[in-house]
Amino acid sequence: MAVPKRRMSRSNTRSRRAQWKAAAPTLVNCENRACRAKKPPHTACPTCGTYSGRQVVSPA
Repeated sequence: MAVPKRRMSRSNTRSRRAQWKAAAPTLVNCENRACRAKKPPHTACPTCGTYSGRQVVSPA
């Protein structure tokens, strides 16, 4: 495995790690007019249990 020949400076290390930020999760409104809860896209709504306009799971 490759081994660095020289120690990387603190500023170079920190500027490389500056890109390691976590992204906020993408949330969309539920399509159900009565619900409108925030949910991840392409998943059943955890509040009302609908997906693409039809009931797929029992609400929790």
